[in-house]
Amino acid sequence: MAHLDAQQSATKGRALAVWLLRDYFRPHLGWIIIAFILMAIEGAMLAMISYMVGPMFDDVFVARDKVAVFWVGGIVMGVFIIRAAAGFGQRVLLTMIGQRAVAGVQVDLVRHMMRLDSVFFQDNAPGALIERLRGDTSAIYVTWGVIFTSIGRDVISLIALLSVALSIDWLWTLIAIAGVPALIVPVSLLQRLIHAATRQARQSAAMISTRLDEIFHGINQIKLNNLETHQDNRFRRSMAEYINAQIRSEAGQAGVPAMMDLVAGLGFFGVLVYGGFQIIEGTKTIGEFMSFFTAMALIFEPLRRIGNVSGQWQAAVASLERLHAIFDAKPGILSPADPVELSDAAAQGDVVLQDVVFSYGDQPVLQGLSFTAEAGQTTALVGASGAGKSTVFNLLARLVEPQSGQITVGGVAINRVALAELRRLFATVTQDAALFDETLRENIMLSRPDADDAALGHAVSAAFVADFADRMALGLDAQAGPRGSNLSGGQRQRVAIARAVLRDAPILLLDEPTSALDAQSEAAVQQALDALSEGRTTLVIAHRLATVLHADKIVVLDKGKVVDEGTHAELLARDGLYASLYRLQFGG
Repeated sequence: MAHLDAQQSATKGRALAVWLLRDYFRPHLGWIIIAFILMAIEGAMLAMISYMVGPMFDDVFVARDKVAVFWVGGIVMGVFIIRAAAGFGQRVLLTMIGQRAVAGVQVDLVRHMMRLDSVFFQDNAPGALIERLRGDTSAIYVTWGVIFTSIGRDVISLIALLSVALSIDWLWTLIAIAGVPALIVPVSLLQRLIHAATRQARQSAAMISTRLDEIFHGINQIKLNNLETHQDNRFRRSMAEYINAQIRSEAGQAGVPAMMDLVAGLGFFGVLVYGGFQIIEGTKTIGEFMSFFTAMALIFEPLRRIGNVSGQWQAAVASLERLHAIFDAKPGILSPADPVELSDAAAQGDVVLQDVVFSYGDQPVLQGLSFTAEAGQTTALVGASGAGKSTVFNLLARLVEPQSGQITVGGVAINRVALAELRRLFATVTQDAALFDETLRENIMLSRPDADDAALGHAVSAAFVADFADRMALGLDAQAGPRGSNLSGGQRQRVAIARAVLRDAPILLLDEPTSALDAQSEAAVQQALDALSEGRTTLVIAHRLATVLHADKIVVLDKGKVVDEGTHAELLARDGLYASLYRLQFGG
């Protein structure tokens, strides 16, 4: 069974290596060939150094040939110059190749993840995804640098040094390396240990990133609830798990060269005993022995590095598996193969949900939901938390898919429209304005990067952004800060509204955008929203009924179903769930 697991792991490792080489290293093949040539030169020079030890001892130190001092010294100096130039060149090239290849993986990974369904991001914490993107790809960069160097330089060094050793005495060489085959079984066992430990270390590193993401984004709640000690203990546990796994992985990787050293020690002892007697008897010269001894002393260093490649590769496979698992994830929500083009008239038509059923896993959310949002009018969705209001918005934009039922815009089913075209129909303003660490201008123009100054000026004016931007030293070029942290809640909302104005979409989705604002900010934001809603098909999620009293229609949801709909006055007159919610908020 263990043999089968090892075989499957090796097969998977080869497949991952082919994927990485084909997709990310092959574009740099020319530079890789040049780097390999330089590494081969560097490796060959190591053998040349060991070979020149013989003439240095026999011709210079023993024969005392003064002319030999110059030609031996000149050759050795030339060898070191060539080795230095080749080593410098191959290291620079390997760094360039490795960085570009890893950057390619990271760019493709981000592009791929942005196209995955929203449920993927519900199942994977941001910190864990960041760790895969940065930590796992960095591990690949380090590992592939070692592997390329071992293949290109150390293998050549090993072959060249063995050739020197064999040319001096094949029996000495056999004695020196006789213990190497004994390493096969223990090295294979260490490989499995390294793979398992590295996989655990990468998972623990992802958990650390998740913990940090939670701490930094929730720092105010941590302080307000005196959770510093609790969060500190959680982080310490995650760090301890990571350290333990990393130590096991590093210990496994260190075990391979350690065993090489033991074999080298035994080999040197055998050669010294056997060869020493030959020198004493005069059948071998001191120069021959020193040249052989130098070659064998140097040979075990590339051999140790080559042996360590197996451990490094197992560490890389663990990271590659985690990365490839994300690439294997496929979006379930796609544009139709033969999309329908939505006419301007249809885009401005009614939004209709008919018998829509949706569940998050085993948790039912919408159970046969049906209602119509008339074109050009404001339709409010009200109901208790969990009634399915936010899910309706996600369904409209096809961030999630219903299990059954149909949603149409202007009589056209939204799943027959290309995703990009469908999502251009909507402008959204939520209670949590999504701003980026860019300028106010850039945050507003995200919805329409090609907008001219006139359109931008209209959006800024309509959303009352100029009221606070004009007081900033840089105006619209002021930085919003991470997640809009340089702005107040009301300012963030007005930037989000300006973005929606600039988008100029026919359908407006409002998810209680004034719920977290003070009275003064709410009044300014509500005024901007009223102007934005005029003439558009508007759907509003309302937690506070005061914001939707004047909606053209109010749809009351309860447990994923429509239980009532009408104007504010009509719903109060029927004295149903809406009237109960109204009395709960306003009394009476």
